[in-house]
Amino acid sequence: MQRVQTGLEVLIETPELIGGRSWALLANQAAVTVDLDPARTALGAVDPGSLVRLFAPEHGLDCVSQDMEAVTDSRDDVTGCEVRSLYGINADTLAPTPKDLDGVEVMVVDLPDIGARYYTFAATMDWVMAACEDANVEVMVLDRPNPIGGVRREGGMVEEGFESLVSQLPVPVRHGLTLGEIALLLQRERYPRLELTVVPCREWRRQDWLDATGLPWVPPSPNMPTLETACLYPGLCLVEATNLSEGRGTTRPFHLVGSPWIDAEGLVLRLRALSLPGISFRAARFRPQFGKHGGEICSGVELYVDDREYFEPVALGLHLLKIIRDLHPEDFAWRSDPYEFVRDVPALDLLTGSMAAREYIEKGLDLNPLFESWRESGTDFENRLEGVLLYHDAR
Repeated sequence: MQRVQTGLEVLIETPELIGGRSWALLANQAAVTVDLDPARTALGAVDPGSLVRLFAPEHGLDCVSQDMEAVTDSRDDVTGCEVRSLYGINADTLAPTPKDLDGVEVMVVDLPDIGARYYTFAATMDWVMAACEDANVEVMVLDRPNPIGGVRREGGMVEEGFESLVSQLPVPVRHGLTLGEIALLLQRERYPRLELTVVPCREWRRQDWLDATGLPWVPPSPNMPTLETACLYPGLCLVEATNLSEGRGTTRPFHLVGSPWIDAEGLVLRLRALSLPGISFRAARFRPQFGKHGGEICSGVELYVDDREYFEPVALGLHLLKIIRDLHPEDFAWRSDPYEFVRDVPALDLLTGSMAAREYIEKGLDLNPLFESWRESGTDFENRLEGVLLYHDAR
């Protein structure tokens, strides 16, 4: 296996890219070298400039805060730098303020993403790019491989009126891009005045998952413990839009789905009858320690990825919600609490980018025409990627 070099490691070898300027870093605990050294210390050891400030996305610098949990500003014990949280108590905290960017000449971004539009790190980068364009601050993205590969795409685009932190990006749900490629797309379509530098990975091929790169997996958030979890997430995150547990509070988040009232055996029979590629099902009981149905025994399903190259997580997630609603129409409900700072749009609509998926499920319709319409819209998206893709396609 030929090891991939991340943009972080490339920058460590060529610190002149920063060129002695003052810089800030947007990162978290998963931004490490191949030797597991944090980006903030590895760069600080070689850069002739000065680290001014740290910025942290959702879950915080050390990834200890749960989903949608506000994170306060703090000071980093390792570097002594101020840490500015970009995920606080309301939507106003999602972007750096002009004061936050005082004294910063280069905003370095190293955020290990997992390849799904609603994983909020790329949206945080979008907010940062907007602020840096206004403040005339250069953005330097240290690229990393898309851990679930850069070939497959799934899901629809975001329609006007359904934008939020989880539907902010002009990409499909499973987008197949790296963070650097998303940054190039955003610069072209939203921030033409922004000075942007992308430091690409070396030796990454689009078909390679993270475990083919020689790079370590470090959980980028508390409920993303493994690469298989990341494989499931583009579909199983949709469970957040309901009153079902998505397995948070267990050792198998996004692998387990259930509630106290589900007929587990009936659910698994219906799922198996779909003959979905690359995925197997087991009737399961579990008790979340926190989150939805915390402390209650839930029945439902445990998911096993058999062949990740053919598995379609978004399709699975919607089929799963439809089957559970069909089996338990009196008990199943959509989320009623605010979702990612939005109160007046259903969470499923925010996640999928329109009301179409929810309407299909509520009307009991066959989902396949919806998936086909999404595949057709994907052709237009592919055409927009000319000049954005940094890495070779699969051979």
